[in-house]
Amino acid sequence: MKTILLTGGTGFLGSNLLRKLLAENYKIVILKRTFSDTWRIHDIMDKVKYYDIDVTSLEKPFRENKINIVIHTATNYGRQGQKTTEILKDNLLFPLELLEISSFFNTDTFFNTDTFFNTDTLQYSYLNDYTLSKKQFVDWGKKFAKAGKLKFINLKLEHLYGPLDDENKFVPWLINQLNNDVPEIKLTSGLQKRDFIYIEDVVSAYLQIMMSNTGDSFQEFEVGTGKSVRLKEFILLIKKLMEEKTKHKLSTKLLFGALPMREGEPVEIKADNLKLLSLGWKPKHNLIEGLQKIL
Repeated sequence: MKTILLTGGTGFLGSNLLRKLLAENYKIVILKRTFSDTWRIHDIMDKVKYYDIDVTSLEKPFRENKINIVIHTATNYGRQGQKTTEILKDNLLFPLELLEISSFFNTDTFFNTDTFFNTDTLQYSYLNDYTLSKKQFVDWGKKFAKAGKLKFINLKLEHLYGPLDDENKFVPWLINQLNNDVPEIKLTSGLQKRDFIYIEDVVSAYLQIMMSNTGDSFQEFEVGTGKSVRLKEFILLIKKLMEEKTKHKLSTKLLFGALPMREGEPVEIKADNLKLLSLGWKPKHNLIEGLQKIL
């Protein structure tokens, strides 16, 4: 039985990964902080071994367990006004220390959770600290992998959505606004096209790559459906599905074009998932099926 060390296990993606990995009979060790909110996983805390890394050394989980795989999902977007130094500590220095310790204790594979934001051609000004810190860590991962210290697998995720997501994320925020019958919602034109992928399909991508992990020491996968939809169509679909479910016409006015697009925002983003598809993975949820599960 392989032992997996998971960061971000109390978060949206991490908690979904945790449940699936436990269902697949992996032994799981999670890293958290004493003040971490465990509401998503409170019912399964007795099935995992956890370490509060704000009061214990990062080496301790490795000394007490034979860690075969690390899956790093924890991240800091800086959306709450965090200082640059805080973002660097969370997105670069912490995972770099984890990577270094992993290699010292002969961990086989390090999975890093990256984002479609992290490209040379796509930079949102409000996420510059975040994207730079993530890109720098991937560069360090390449360095460790090329030195033969461990395998480094980088997963670049598109827009994931699903139940129990953070309420400040766009999809749950929009649903809450519509549920509360707010008079109006100011939006951009909605002409941007994005690749939305359901959380269960993202989780299955991790597992498929783990089972197929026979490639080079450094590998990178784009995780998305490979299809894009205009934001306006996506928003109108959510409203339509909510009205069908409640049999009630929503009164909220959607004011498309009331807000400008962000500077440098691309017209279309979608995953190039051919490499992932070649492993036998494919997304199982279309937009309607995925959205119906969260409405």
